[in-house]
Amino acid sequence: MNLLLRADAVDIGLHVQKGAAELAYLDPPFGVGTTFGSRSPRGGARAQGPTAYDDRWASPIAYIAWLEARIAAARECLSDAGTMWLHLDHRAVHEAKAVCDRVFGRKAFLGEIIWATGNGARGARRGPAMTHQTLLLYAGGREAVWNARDPSLREPFATTSLAMHFTHTTPDGRRFRERTIAGRKYRYYADEGRAVGSVWTDCPAMVANTPLRGETTGYPTQKPVKLLDRIVRASSRAGSLVVDPFCGAGTCLVAAARLGRSFVGADIGALAIKTSGERLRGEGVAFDLRVQSRPSR
Repeated sequence: MNLLLRADAVDIGLHVQKGAAELAYLDPPFGVGTTFGSRSPRGGARAQGPTAYDDRWASPIAYIAWLEARIAAARECLSDAGTMWLHLDHRAVHEAKAVCDRVFGRKAFLGEIIWATGNGARGARRGPAMTHQTLLLYAGGREAVWNARDPSLREPFATTSLAMHFTHTTPDGRRFRERTIAGRKYRYYADEGRAVGSVWTDCPAMVANTPLRGETTGYPTQKPVKLLDRIVRASSRAGSLVVDPFCGAGTCLVAAARLGRSFVGADIGALAIKTSGERLRGEGVAFDLRVQSRPSR
């Protein structure tokens, strides 16, 4: 039941059964104040390509009001095991946190991921250059999925830590350490690695935004597959539904399909639907294409 939908994100609930999704990934316009163009995957200037989307707003208040309605629509799609990931940058993430607290409730906040994009610092005349983006995580209910032991959420222990702490070995040769915390004993295996934590530096944006890599589509603000692969693995299970109301270049949909999840992807922009559709067909993914007639911003 994969669906690619040309529609406003505020209407995602018209096409997703209430409480059906385990993951809603929202990568909306960031409130940058400009129009984004697309370029050919073979190269060329984005300014000379077709318009992908308009990110200009009457005021910051107008932008936040627009965003709140779409966060609320995504909230209605989530099951009790569901999680919303809201992807923004420094321009609006702080106001958006307050919005999410209203929509979900403050206790539903699960934390945030700092994604270091790997892009060079520039334009920092009055303060530090912003070289990261932020993802806010909110639970749809009390049973939010978090697949902490998935290999994509693990990284090798430091060499020093292995030498100092992993001094025990199981009969079958696995190195481990044991710790007692509040009277309970925990065992950690060296070959499982440690949690990657909340700062992700190993998913460079450039792989999705250079004609030198096969992953790129030319769509602006395209996110790397590795980033979305980790998000889908973290907050959903095989066979579950993933919703992306701002699907853009279709990266979340591709990651979901590769991992055995179904998806509903939406975008108001014609170029986003064209790009996502071509990408999914290239992956051999079956989906229905639907165009909603209701006009919106």
